[in-house]
Amino acid sequence: MSNLVQQFKEYSDWRRSLVAALEQYRKGLEENGLSDPASNQRFQNMLSRLTDDKLSIAFVSEFSRGKSELINAIFFADYGQRIVPSSAGRTTMCPTELMYDETLPPSIRLLPIETRAGNESTSDFKSLSHAWTVFPLNTNSADGMMEAFSQVSQTKRVPMEDAKRYGLYNEDDPDASFSVDDNGLVEISMWRHAIVNFPHPLLKEGLVILDTPGLNAIGTEPELTLNLIPNAHAVLFILAADTGVTKSDIDVWKDHIGSGAGRMVVLNKIDSMWDELRTEEEVERQIKSQVTSVASMLGLKERQVFPISAQKGLVAKVNHDDALLTKSRLQDLESALSSELIPAKKDIIRMQLASEISALIDSKHSVLSSRSRGAVEQLFELKSLRGKNSNVIEHMMKRLDAEKKDFDSSLMKLQGTRGVFARLSAEVFTSLGMEVLKETINQTRDAMNSSSFSGGIRSAIKKFFDLARQNLEISDKKIAEISEMMSVMYRKFSSEHGLAVTAPMPFSMEKYRKELDMIESVYQKQFGTATVLTTSRAVLMQKFFDSIASRVRHSFLQSNRDVEAWMKVIIAPLEAQIKEHKDQLKHRQQSVQRIHGAIDSLEEKIDALEQVKNSVEAQRRNLAALEEPLKQAISAEQDMGVAA
Repeated sequence: MSNLVQQFKEYSDWRRSLVAALEQYRKGLEENGLSDPASNQRFQNMLSRLTDDKLSIAFVSEFSRGKSELINAIFFADYGQRIVPSSAGRTTMCPTELMYDETLPPSIRLLPIETRAGNESTSDFKSLSHAWTVFPLNTNSADGMMEAFSQVSQTKRVPMEDAKRYGLYNEDDPDASFSVDDNGLVEISMWRHAIVNFPHPLLKEGLVILDTPGLNAIGTEPELTLNLIPNAHAVLFILAADTGVTKSDIDVWKDHIGSGAGRMVVLNKIDSMWDELRTEEEVERQIKSQVTSVASMLGLKERQVFPISAQKGLVAKVNHDDALLTKSRLQDLESALSSELIPAKKDIIRMQLASEISALIDSKHSVLSSRSRGAVEQLFELKSLRGKNSNVIEHMMKRLDAEKKDFDSSLMKLQGTRGVFARLSAEVFTSLGMEVLKETINQTRDAMNSSSFSGGIRSAIKKFFDLARQNLEISDKKIAEISEMMSVMYRKFSSEHGLAVTAPMPFSMEKYRKELDMIESVYQKQFGTATVLTTSRAVLMQKFFDSIASRVRHSFLQSNRDVEAWMKVIIAPLEAQIKEHKDQLKHRQQSVQRIHGAIDSLEEKIDALEQVKNSVEAQRRNLAALEEPLKQAISAEQDMGVAA
């Protein structure tokens, strides 16, 4: 088992241990009477993040560079054969995702190329099962699997006008004429997108593998440039050792991949340099020279370029040939992936969960502190009544009545705050709502369709980004108003009534602004330099806008969900403290009233409160014990990351 596979399995085990610790903590809160709807919402968010977590690796290159062979060598060598088709020429004609969804049978789902004629992006079709052509995948038959996988290589010939309408034919491209036959038909991929649902152990654990077509598809398939490649946790850019870096390689690297976390260059097919007429030192110098040249041309450090032979690495793994595996250098790439990709992914999840868990723990300790303080205050009051006459007790009753009236007055003011909270919440969704975005998208499409000039099309898209950014800023201001209002209310109840509440959890739209900036940046790289748009480029720009709209729609939908979840929890800690304080006031009044009627019950009540106080302390100890597995799970993850 490779180091990468081992690290991924450890990562999956870590996620499962955290799920178990969270479930145990939630159960403990329920048993100790500390559960509430806001806490359950937080638990649900954390558990969903862990169970739905995916780790995606994209393989990008020109055709015949060995992408499919590299996928086989890294992930599927244990099968003893090639799972992903790999042969001379083009074997992947459309973007292909390998993943596993247990709700679906093993299959290959294929989206017909004709769907490019409409306004929907590939992402829009993922929830429309009827739009896909499905081929069953017989995982028990090697020949059956190879036949099913071969579907991603299928092509068809269509009239030139259809190819233009799909954005797949650019008449200004000097090489375009080579794809047209004597009948005026253009060869295109039969499918727009493929999703392979395959019960491989790593895919079951949340790994997603993206196999891309040649570099020309990077510029014509918006889903790749706007969604799949930017969102991949790792991108392996594959070059051939014998050809090095071409101009198209440089363009794709600069425009769509770029250096950064999880971005690596693979110099494949170094076995083409193995020459019996050269010494090992000469071969090594030749490989080293290519690595230096590639690193220089792409603006990388040499340690970011990995010379390998995927084909020899696959053969070595299948035949258990350790010497050949070492010579293929495949393990160097796998070690780099495991030491950079997975620990970085773990660290992101760890920081997110640590923040959530810390806020949850703090809120529960606040509740227990309130209970403990209430018991201590009642004990002090009751003990002060020892030996006192009924007049003193009656005076205390009046003081408690005044305290309750004062607290009720604050609750009335809180009701007014709730009204403002509801109004501001509605205003947030007025600018952030999906209907507003839908209207903006439709207006932009209308403006693009009515303009025959490149300037008009660009202006329409620029206005779309400006309006989307403006709506985010308006919503952010309303959210800031809500935060400030709740902070004032928290401070008021804390100072006037001694409630132990921390500042409300902050929220910002910055994440979504950055995502919008990234989407616009990708669009600018694709179309920003052209001064005049040909007909085919205008069609392609419209196709890109379809994907832009889909991506922004998804971002806004997620922001709506996040804002809604935040609004549910921002007021929850204060409400929990208010309920505790209200219950304590009620119990104090009842205690003093009973003592007023029967002085003999004073000692009994003091004993009962001592038991309550001890019970709260026991709950505090139980809570600390419940927190320990969570802390251990997170610190253990940190240790694993350091070890890796």
